Amino acid sequence: MADEPDGERVAASLEGWLAGVTFADLGADEVTDLLVDAVVAWAEGQGWRAYRRAPSVMPLPPPYEHRHSWIDLGCARPEGPPIAVEVDRTDRQRTVDKLLAEAEAGRVAIWLRWGTGPFAAPQPPVHMVTCQVTARRGAGRYTKQPVRERPAPEHTTAP
Repeated sequence: MADEPDGERVAASLEGWLAGVTFADLGADEVTDLLVDAVVAWAEGQGWRAYRRAPSVMPLPPPYEHRHSWIDLGCARPEGPPIAVEVDRTDRQRTVDKLLAEAEAGRVAIWLRWGTGPFAAPQPPVHMVTCQVTARRGAGRYTKQPVRERPAPEHTTAP
């Protein structure tokens, strides 16, 4: 399995990168595509190679068990183990199982969960990176605005 402190550093770096990603009024597939693009940009910014729809070590269920599944993104690094990233809005056990298999094969396994939360943490050594969004009820549209940190308002004292 991959080195845990390395995995924690990689996940924290990706989460920091994604903090700057914003969008408005996108559908679920558009959000997923935008986040995959953002992860590719993050990886390439590190000097790593990024591969969309990379082959997974996990086989497909019967009757296709002779074939392998795919991960949303694989990253090859000159130093350190490869990185496997799955980008999901839903909580699927198959995703966790796939990432556990990737971690067992020596990769840093990252589950990029996006949505309105809350997000249940996956079983270690899978690392979770979250992208909190707001949803427009009934419309299937999602928005992520920049975080605006404002100072607390000044209060007046009553006479």
